[in-house]
Amino acid sequence: MPCTEAYREHIMYTFNGFCKTIIRFAALNAWRDRSRWQQKEISLEYLTEEKFYPLGTTDEYFEAPYEEYPITICGQTIILTNGKLAAALLCLPERNREIIFLYFFGDYTQ
Repeated sequence: MPCTEAYREHIMYTFNGFCKTIIRFAALNAWRDRSRWQQKEISLEYLTEEKFYPLGTTDEYFEAPYEEYPITICGQTIILTNGKLAAALLCLPERNREIIFLYFFGDYTQ
């Protein structure tokens, strides 16, 4: 069947109508989905003011992760990041500190 100009125009108008219908229904579906989401959402203002939930927390080990404690043992300076370990090592006598240092770093065994 030969394709006349009127038939091409009919196909073009039919396709345009089909596209408009699809776009309209897609917009309606998106609007319905958005309204459903809005009904289920809880605002941050409500959570913070009404329920007194904090927005975030900070763990203790993230507060000062780069705090350094230098200790000199056997003429070498060791930098520790744990303050409690550094305080415990400084409470020990010099000889015991050297034994611990040699055990961990000098392949020294009893």
